[in-house]
Amino acid sequence: MLHDLCDVQGLTPPYMPAVPVPTQEGPAGLRFDFNEGCRVQAPDDGASWRVRFADLDTGNTLFETRADFRGGLVRSDKRYFIRFRIEAWRNDELTFTHDYDARDREVLVQLFPHTIGDGIGWFPNAVRFQERHGCQLICAMGQKLIPLFRDAYPHIPLVPHDAVDTSRFYASYIIGVFFGELGQILQPTDFRLVGLHRHAAYILGLEPDEAAPRVALNDDSRLIPDPYVCIATQSTGQCKYWNNPVGWPEIVWYLKDCGYRVICIDQKAVHGQGQVWNHIPPGAEDQTGDRPLQERARWIKHAEFFIGLSSGLSWLAWAVGTPVVMISGFTHPINEFATPYRVINYDVCNSCWNDPRATVEQGGYMRCPRHKGTPRQFECTVAITPKQVKTVLRRIPGFGQYRRRH
Repeated sequence: MLHDLCDVQGLTPPYMPAVPVPTQEGPAGLRFDFNEGCRVQAPDDGASWRVRFADLDTGNTLFETRADFRGGLVRSDKRYFIRFRIEAWRNDELTFTHDYDARDREVLVQLFPHTIGDGIGWFPNAVRFQERHGCQLICAMGQKLIPLFRDAYPHIPLVPHDAVDTSRFYASYIIGVFFGELGQILQPTDFRLVGLHRHAAYILGLEPDEAAPRVALNDDSRLIPDPYVCIATQSTGQCKYWNNPVGWPEIVWYLKDCGYRVICIDQKAVHGQGQVWNHIPPGAEDQTGDRPLQERARWIKHAEFFIGLSSGLSWLAWAVGTPVVMISGFTHPINEFATPYRVINYDVCNSCWNDPRATVEQGGYMRCPRHKGTPRQFECTVAITPKQVKTVLRRIPGFGQYRRRH
């Protein structure tokens, strides 16, 4: 199903699939596991088998084969966490019963590897799953994120996806954003209704709490002695940008007038597509480039605060504990972590990303689900004025203490 969804979306499946044969050995040649759902393989030994899957927490029977089942692989539709009970009868004799119990067993959680913010938001829920079940967790994630978390979580092996051997796991779960998934197979609820980071909690059967991950920096010393602010102005689609034409230049000037150096830590100084290109704001100091996240986290950690969009570096700022001013109209505030400095203008169209009725064009750089190609395109952030952002900035404790005296 995951691969089918990726095909529909034109994506290459980034996750390592479960091995064809269940990994755990049961009686009478039967095998089972909980990799990409609950799976039982009954041998074709001439006997009649009957296999039942039940949800231990609700008491519901989720699936049961016919009594004349002659062997083969049986798997649940649901691939997210359910505390399953397996029962199997051979020739009407109960041969095998197993209740899900991951304690001391190897469990794999795979996070979508090609984004930064998603992985930062999801990883704490993988950690909570390990704590809840006492399992031996292995977490597959994007290579860029591993150095941030490896030393902070030495008891959890963090590996890139291509290093995963899926033949060893008792259970495995895939965390991702799944569009067009109407059957609640990969996710128990639509991620747009619960928020990006809490979405992982639902997939893993946890309470949707919010907690930032720990980050361990190889060098967390301060880079410059002066008070400064970090900004990140670039993103993967124009809908995520602050599209007010005077927004960033005016805010950079305002911050400098208030006594802050303004450090831009985007990956790219210039980014865009076609006729639309976004440049580093004038007056900002250029620390862009293809640099490790460790270095960006070091810049952010000692900043007075961070100003960004609904993008990965805002999630990194949340992780290192720096106050985040987030400018976003494309997403509803429920989509991201809680910050008292969220900037959104409800007077205009907003929050289409979290509206299940809106069709968000995947991979479309100029996507605007409700107003593409009209004068209202991207009005959600065009209408966020510098005045509104300044009002939020002034709420930050200590803001303006370095203001220049004229």
